[in-house]
Amino acid sequence: MIPYWRLSGYYFFYFAFVGAFSPYFGLYLQSIGQSAAQIAVLMSLMSVMRMVAPTLWGWLADRMGVCTPIVRLSALLSLVGFSGFLLTDAYAWLFVSMALLAFFWSAALPLVETLTFAHLNGRAGLYGNIRVWGSVGFILAVLGLGYLLDGLPVRALLWITLAVLAGILFCALTIPEAGRPRTPAVPVALGEILRRPEVRALFAACFFMSAAHGALYVFYSLHLVAHGYSKALVGWMWALGVVAEIAVFMGMPQLLKAFSLRGLLIWSFAAAVLRFVLIGWGADSLWLLLLAQLLHGATFGAYHAAAVAAVNRWFGVQHQARGQALYGSISFGAGGMIGGLVSGYTWESVGPAWTYTLGSLFALLGLLVLAWGWRRGVGEPPRAQFE
Repeated sequence: MIPYWRLSGYYFFYFAFVGAFSPYFGLYLQSIGQSAAQIAVLMSLMSVMRMVAPTLWGWLADRMGVCTPIVRLSALLSLVGFSGFLLTDAYAWLFVSMALLAFFWSAALPLVETLTFAHLNGRAGLYGNIRVWGSVGFILAVLGLGYLLDGLPVRALLWITLAVLAGILFCALTIPEAGRPRTPAVPVALGEILRRPEVRALFAACFFMSAAHGALYVFYSLHLVAHGYSKALVGWMWALGVVAEIAVFMGMPQLLKAFSLRGLLIWSFAAAVLRFVLIGWGADSLWLLLLAQLLHGATFGAYHAAAVAAVNRWFGVQHQARGQALYGSISFGAGGMIGGLVSGYTWESVGPAWTYTLGSLFALLGLLVLAWGWRRGVGEPPRAQFE
């Protein structure tokens, strides 16, 4: 039996943290006097740790044969790391607290993805029905905080986010371990999987997709506030993107039966090229910003669901945790770090419009790598898997 609500609850609080942290923590750092470059460095630590931590924890989970003890430990130590922000506003201490938070927080999601697919036992099309609760948590957090921070001091964000991290810990304690399918009689070496052209193309493209989103996750809220939009509207804009994401997640069983994984990914990358040009050059037009946020359904929802489904298929039982960890490390880790750091230095030197244009160029590079390196029809699962 699938532990639907326990997995869904974890995703809910995990992405509620993202909804509280990603859109608003930059505003908090700005309020205590941090420069754009310092904000970019601090926020990019999440990506830096995603390069290291998931691979380490994924290797340990595959070695131990269990995931839940690591998920629970990471939830506890993430809470401890975030508590450091309550002690001082000194940059050095903020750096240490962010590094601790990021190292342990980033360990969990690839392992929970592994647990979810293990519990689904081949029914990958149902992934979106569970993952959608993460999007619901994100919306509630980003909308609620948008209104609260219009009337409360920005520092209130710290206490609210701490409560959300406590919710992650509670849910982590309730998730059951999944029974592991039998390892194939002839195991495939990890290196052999990584040498496949479609695997290398996907990971390289995912790096560029996360780099393309760097300015979005670091500076989108600041960008809108600078153009005269209220914090409440900023919250609604983030929420609109996630509503589009929810619609895509709910429709993924049908999309995966109708289109190939490769086709969905190429469509997602094309949407990203358009989206970041609209954000950069159309910020004075609310209608263009609305269109750009609706494209989040493609640039994250369809992209992420198709990518994790491909990794789940290609890496098998033996290397599943490391496969999901590598996906997270290369994309959200390395790609997110490069995108965040580059945007931090271009934001003040060439301006927001050209910074987001650079994001479109990253997405275009990912599109070309994917289309060239992953040949049509190769590495695709049978349609029956999504029914």
